[in-house]
Amino acid sequence: MIEEIGVVTKVEGNMAKVIVQKRGACDGCKAQGTCQTTDEGMEIEAVNMAQAKEGQEVKISIDAQTYLQGTMLVYGLPLVLFIAGAIVGKNIGENFLEEQNSDLMAAIVGFAALVISLLGIKIWAKKAEDKKDQKPVIEEVVGEYSAPDA
Repeated sequence: MIEEIGVVTKVEGNMAKVIVQKRGACDGCKAQGTCQTTDEGMEIEAVNMAQAKEGQEVKISIDAQTYLQGTMLVYGLPLVLFIAGAIVGKNIGENFLEEQNSDLMAAIVGFAALVISLLGIKIWAKKAEDKKDQKPVIEEVVGEYSAPDA
């Protein structure tokens, strides 16, 4: 399990919005559907198993396998499809389009495969938003949040 500490900002039924501290890896992240960054940190939606209330500090967790699968899908699949598309494009360029530059065909097919994979991931992310087994879970209430002194 991957665990984080965050602060509940909003409760809606059995779901809650939680702000967790933003990490350095978040700066270059392109997975916009998963969380939203604010000045305080990242706001994520979690299943409220602990019945936490707004303003409480909570421990949230996500299954490591779910996290790894999502990471491989978001980062690994586009890379693999880009490389496969480039190889296929190179072969098409060499075997069927002899008057065209095969490197140009490799680039076109590779980028087309990359765009298709990113669109597929976006569709998957929309469907995964509704699946509670793929969301973080609020495990326990740690305490009341007190803002740091300025």
